[in-house]
Amino acid sequence: MTDLSRPLRIHQPRRVEFGTGTAAEVGSWAKAEGFQRILVLTQRSMAGRVQSLALPGQVTVFDGVKPEPDSDNLALAVAAAREATPDLVIGFGGGSVMDLAKLVTVLRGDQVLADIVGPNKVTGRQNALVLVPTTAGTGSEAGIRALVTDTSTGMKVAVESPHLLADMVAMDPALTMSLPPAVTAATGIDAMAHCVEAFTSRKSHPLIDNYALMGIELVARYLPRAVTDGSDAEARAGLLLAAYYGGICLGPVNTAAGHALAYPLGTRLKLPHGLANAIIFPHVLAFNAAAVPEKTAKVAGLLGLTGDLLRAAGGWCGRLGVKMRLSENGATDGQLAGWATEAHGIRRLMDNNPRDMSVSDVEAIYRAAF
Repeated sequence: MTDLSRPLRIHQPRRVEFGTGTAAEVGSWAKAEGFQRILVLTQRSMAGRVQSLALPGQVTVFDGVKPEPDSDNLALAVAAAREATPDLVIGFGGGSVMDLAKLVTVLRGDQVLADIVGPNKVTGRQNALVLVPTTAGTGSEAGIRALVTDTSTGMKVAVESPHLLADMVAMDPALTMSLPPAVTAATGIDAMAHCVEAFTSRKSHPLIDNYALMGIELVARYLPRAVTDGSDAEARAGLLLAAYYGGICLGPVNTAAGHALAYPLGTRLKLPHGLANAIIFPHVLAFNAAAVPEKTAKVAGLLGLTGDLLRAAGGWCGRLGVKMRLSENGATDGQLAGWATEAHGIRRLMDNNPRDMSVSDVEAIYRAAF
């Protein structure tokens, strides 16, 4: 068991609004804080709902964020911010939108992306930051990391800094009710994967374990309900809370092999992040079971998994409507070996995994998922 006395640092947003109707609290807060020029980053599909934030002052909307943004997309967003000169930036969308909003706030000055990749390299930010999630998956609203694909390498890079922490977060389940069942399922499994990977990590900590267990339990209880009935407000709220708990887990502990294996599926195969994690989740859970049997048993118990763990976990995800085979999602056999080498090289995550994983182990998981 991890030593409870081991030092641990948790960052959380300065203000959190949670529950139906809280999106409008963003505008009330912005007005009270005296913000005059507001830039909202979002995707085209959500641009029409920006009015739900009830924003004051001069509002500029940049709705060109891609589902899996790269450094070129980031450059466009930074250019929009430099033109708008906002005193408040709002990320209104899923994890990709919120991550880009975080990065925009720290790249309007002299630093460029290459300067800030890694931990604690950001020197400051130029404006306040609000994050409003419209999916329940990444938990980006809770944390101090942001990821983007570097077009020069085709790989995701991570920036970590307290300067990326939101001044305010509004989690309004009403904003997530229009999500299709497939997106609901994939993003919900992503939230659960954050919790499971942190719970079973080599860096696990009892304080974070408690957040992780609450997140897993919430996903187990509410994800099937939200997939069945997208207008179920209680289920949508439960998933937002689960995603937030997963985001808290990412800060001091982070994810492990599951996310490392998922990243090439996003950058190379162009799968949505949630779907990539959903496909990989059962395989890494089963692979790690021998190294963390008691914790794995607790996860299985919360999800109601019995019998063969890989089959049971895969079935749990599959019953939510997720296409669990890579071959169903556009992958070819010839791509797997290259992805395995790439995933194995993501040491910032792989080194957290409770069981050592070789390149051949990674390839075997991809082939089992194929």
